[in-house]
Amino acid sequence: MMTEREKMLAGEIYDCGDEQLIERWHLAKQLQKKYSETDSRDRDTLNSILDELIGGRGDNVWIAAPFFVDYGENIFIGNNVEINMNCVFLDCNRISIGSYSGIGPGVHIYTVTHPVNPKERLPENSQFWKSYTAPVTIGNNVWIGGGAILLPGVIIGDNTTIGAGSVVTKSIPDNCIAAGNPCRVIRKIDE
Repeated sequence: MMTEREKMLAGEIYDCGDEQLIERWHLAKQLQKKYSETDSRDRDTLNSILDELIGGRGDNVWIAAPFFVDYGENIFIGNNVEINMNCVFLDCNRISIGSYSGIGPGVHIYTVTHPVNPKERLPENSQFWKSYTAPVTIGNNVWIGGGAILLPGVIIGDNTTIGAGSVVTKSIPDNCIAAGNPCRVIRKIDE
């Protein structure tokens, strides 16, 4: 039988009130608080906290505090990536960010959602709604403008720019500029 964590990562309905998931959630909150309270010049301590908080990262990763996550351990970041302040990453499934990418301030990345039918999402004996997930993948050399929201299951192609404030509901291909709510390709980027 699958654990609730395994169900979560497989995109199946799972119980986010599961003891194992709640323990990791609490640890992530402690680590993100510690990260936010650490002097921004103390790169050694910040990197040590990131090593414990997120699933993996390459070289030259800069995450400006504050930075908010659900679990942290499902976030994987390439080389030479900058993530600006006030980002929220609901990493109930994998969030992958490719190398040479930039994430603007206040960007939200959601891998979790809930059934739209209230009868399907409301559990009998829990304060937590039933949930399911899909991974979010951001390619290499991508710029996500400030305040953008990426919904579960989207893929952002390589060399693409997402305009500030966009709501990305569907995948966006390589080499383009996309913006809006819902986010749509505005034009291709000439090589």
